Amino acid sequence: MADLKLIDPYNRHLNYLRISITDRCNLKCIYCVPRHLIPRLSHDEILTYEEILRLVRIGVRLGISKIRVTGGEPLVRKGVYGFLTDLSGLDGLVDLSLTTNGVTLKDNLNKIKTAGIKRINISLDTLNPKKFERITGFDLFDQVWQGIEMALSLGFHPIKLNIVALNGINDDELADMAHLSFDYPLHIRFIEYMPIGESQIGNAPLLLAPEIKKRISVLGKLIPVAKTMNDGPAQRYHFEGAAGEIGFIHALSHHFCDRCNRLRLTARGQLRPCLLSDHHEDVRGIMRSGGTDEQLAEVFFRAVRHKPSDHNLAIQNPSGVCGQMSSIGG
Repeated sequence: MADLKLIDPYNRHLNYLRISITDRCNLKCIYCVPRHLIPRLSHDEILTYEEILRLVRIGVRLGISKIRVTGGEPLVRKGVYGFLTDLSGLDGLVDLSLTTNGVTLKDNLNKIKTAGIKRINISLDTLNPKKFERITGFDLFDQVWQGIEMALSLGFHPIKLNIVALNGINDDELADMAHLSFDYPLHIRFIEYMPIGESQIGNAPLLLAPEIKKRISVLGKLIPVAKTMNDGPAQRYHFEGAAGEIGFIHALSHHFCDRCNRLRLTARGQLRPCLLSDHHEDVRGIMRSGGTDEQLAEVFFRAVRHKPSDHNLAIQNPSGVCGQMSSIGG
């Protein structure tokens, strides 16, 4: 197994695994949660931490070197800090990070740091407390912002703020959010909204990266930042004299499928080769029926063989994805 690598039919070397550890969340963001209640996974349906660690060890032997832990909201799952500690202690991983909505950051940053996490992505779609409540369903902006400031003071780097650009909702704040990069060493990342599962977003025209760039250009010229080996799909820039960076994730307007190096492990134990496709391979069933490491490795290879050349979300007529983002993992 050690000599085998996860290389798909399009010669992309897949070395990045995003792991959703729960479908539960302490927010109800309008682009993630449908208007009606959706059933949550039961305890037995979700992979245990021991099962996840076993799969990661197999993945590392196949060339996985980068992992991001997501949810739902990963910090709501009991025992998460011990799990992060175990994960960061695995040989072969060169990059381990966490995506969170920031609600519980303030009280848990020391635990996160002790667990070995250095990089954090925080979802923050507005700087307006009232609008934050409209988007998320909860009046918690101040709590999230305090967590961001504390993370900066504790030396986490980079701290990326993930902003889903939404027409008619936060499009009037784009320049204000980009301006944060002048005052803080934050990576401000604008993400094109992707139609995944059911949500409360209507049919307003999509707000795409070229328009976002145009709107924040009032702050100055965007200077490209050279990519590094462990960079994700974001196109990176900075403003002259800024402490931080600006990033754009062109999921629709200029997709990065030809460079995609990711697999996704969902909370219920499905290995997905593409976020924007409903195809998945079952690992939970094989593992719980006594599958060997070699059989589980074969599931990785099956997923890799089914990784599409690109996604099918046309800008003018997106086909959508049935799976909910809360259980796939962002």
